[in-house]
Amino acid sequence: MISLTAVIRCKPGATALIRDALKKVAEFATKNEPGTVSYFLAEANDGVFITHERYLDQQALDAHNEGKGAKGFFAHAEGSLGKIEVYTGPEIFPGEGLKSAERLRSEADCRSPRA
Repeated sequence: MISLTAVIRCKPGATALIRDALKKVAEFATKNEPGTVSYFLAEANDGVFITHERYLDQQALDAHNEGKGAKGFFAHAEGSLGKIEVYTGPEIFPGEGLKSAERLRSEADCRSPRA
């Protein structure tokens, strides 16, 4: 498994455009790229976005980066992006060990005091 984390800054006034473009690439990747395991998108503060992406292998990551979704994002965002930092690497802790959101909610419900 290969993980990619990106910190994407946009230029002033471009937050809504970049937010929309990132949502579109995330949706495209998760629906159309079989090697994309997961794609998370967060907005840290105005104009700063973070993606955390997981791919089956390097070939799947390369296919994403060279594919229609990523190319569409950069075409749509042209002239609106600031600094982008990208970090990739093989996972060293197995994702199977992570709890799902559903399981976390279930465990939290079990710990909640009853009226």
